[in-house]
Amino acid sequence: MKVLHIITGLGVGGAEQQLRLMLRHLPTTCDVVALTNAGTVARGIAADGTRVTDLGMSGNRDVAALPRLVRIIRAGRYDVVHTHLYRACLYGRIAARMAGVRAVVATEHSLGDSQMEGRPLTAGVRALYLAGERLGRVTVAVSPAVGARLHRWGVPRQRIRVVPNGIEVERFRFDPAVRAHTRQQLQLPEHAFVVGGVGRLAAGKRFDVLLRAAALLPDDVVVVLVGSGPEESELRRLAHRLGIDGRVRFVGESTHEGAHESAHESNAAATGGAPDLPSLLSAMDTLASPSPEEAFGLALVEGLASGLPVLYASCPAVEGLDAAERTGAAYCPSDPDSFAQALHGLRGDVPPHREAPAAVRHYSISRSAGQLMDVYASVAPGPTLEVTPR
Repeated sequence: MKVLHIITGLGVGGAEQQLRLMLRHLPTTCDVVALTNAGTVARGIAADGTRVTDLGMSGNRDVAALPRLVRIIRAGRYDVVHTHLYRACLYGRIAARMAGVRAVVATEHSLGDSQMEGRPLTAGVRALYLAGERLGRVTVAVSPAVGARLHRWGVPRQRIRVVPNGIEVERFRFDPAVRAHTRQQLQLPEHAFVVGGVGRLAAGKRFDVLLRAAALLPDDVVVVLVGSGPEESELRRLAHRLGIDGRVRFVGESTHEGAHESAHESNAAATGGAPDLPSLLSAMDTLASPSPEEAFGLALVEGLASGLPVLYASCPAVEGLDAAERTGAAYCPSDPDSFAQALHGLRGDVPPHREAPAAVRHYSISRSAGQLMDVYASVAPGPTLEVTPR
């Protein structure tokens, strides 16, 4: 089986890094097309041995890219076309059908109740999404919550399959040597209680709640924000207004690579010498997500795999587990007072050693890859159909 993955861009982001990880575990031949911004993750995918093509779209309305995409699909003779993220789902589904490939799968990575990929869910966005969805065979939801949202939109249940995001559990295993080295690299005080936030620095993630909560807590509480985005400048200004500039670290984007070869190798793996994500998680004492609307909550699963206690306002990945399996995870309303109170309760209870709860095995990437292969097999049992565009 030969599969073409089409994604909007390949800068550092959750969906982009999830695609790279999935490609490593799919037992089939794959190529990748990025409509635009074939950046950091594209280089990583290419280094892993998968061919990446940058289509070079100039914007959302660059319809001249469509025939180029059709030619790529036809030339590759793909059995399945798999699209990721809004723009790629729209253009990719159309191009696949024009190229004669009817086995079209799309993964919905980030559909919330009021937004998708940071854009408001207007009637126009929904109508265009549903029009494109009908050109595919299956829409993969990364959580039951996303599947339910898709059905409420009007996607038939029989076209929805849930395949959760996955992680390489061992890559996030807690390492005390890496913890010590990373905390030194970030110039964290020896006895600091480190609260982590991982994700795009965008309004919907509500990292302002973490900063306001930290301002209510003692001076040994330090916030480490991992990611970049349009709200970074405002968050920096907020930290200054709150008088906690010295207690906030803006780490920037971080990859998942290089964890635990050694403290030095691990921290040198990420771009620009910044610590990689597993190392940063080892350096933290808790991971907090005040975002009230998430499609999955992958960063929190990674935090759990590092043995961290996690606080969340929304996390379908955790909420989808049985109550007995939610060890180390606690719900917290998305307001500064609630987060401050919950963090204060965790502050005096930092264990010297950390173990991942067994529940994280539900989100093993190899398990998710097997489920995705089942989806491919269900949509591509026979030859493709050649369609001549009019």
